[in-house]
Amino acid sequence: MQRLLIGIDRVSAWAGKTAGWAIVALTAVICYEVFARYMFRAPTSWAYDTSYMLYGLLFMVAGAYTLSRGGHVRADFLYRSLSPRGQAMIDLPLYLLFFIPGTAALIWFGWDFFYISFLQNEHSSVTPDGPLIWPFKFLIPLSGALMLLQGLAEIVRCVIALRTGHWPDKLADVEEMETQVLALAAAQKAAAAAADHAAREAAR
Repeated sequence: MQRLLIGIDRVSAWAGKTAGWAIVALTAVICYEVFARYMFRAPTSWAYDTSYMLYGLLFMVAGAYTLSRGGHVRADFLYRSLSPRGQAMIDLPLYLLFFIPGTAALIWFGWDFFYISFLQNEHSSVTPDGPLIWPFKFLIPLSGALMLLQGLAEIVRCVIALRTGHWPDKLADVEEMETQVLALAAAQKAAAAAADHAAREAAR
């Protein structure tokens, strides 16, 4: 089971990191548009469509990756002080009551939204000769499916935490700055205590 959970984490990580390259492309598009507009008085007809599609790609597809790392916004000032079992008792009903129905609706209605656009061979109406829009709309059910897959993995983790009292391991490739700061502070405190103890021993 643990291998399966880590495998789902890897899928979410791959999707999120791949979508993250949209930031580089988005920066390049905006910089080019600003340069062309103000230096050559020749604004492009494609920068607007490209920029919102790239931003949408990043925002939607990276959602599962963010969920796998516990990065979504939450009011956790009390949640952090709870035991793993207490945290799981909060998370599990919220996943079942809100997350699963929400992502299922996103997939269901998102697919219809995409499929109608595909049948119409829809192009963007924002700019002349706008690009195809249905591949962009396909990101809606795709991101919903990725979120649902990761959400199921988190539900399984909640069940394991309720049974064992410990959260199972996750794929960890990034670490919160707060965690790093606390670890550094603890290490410095331990080093200072050891130095103080050594000085006292030497003074005897």
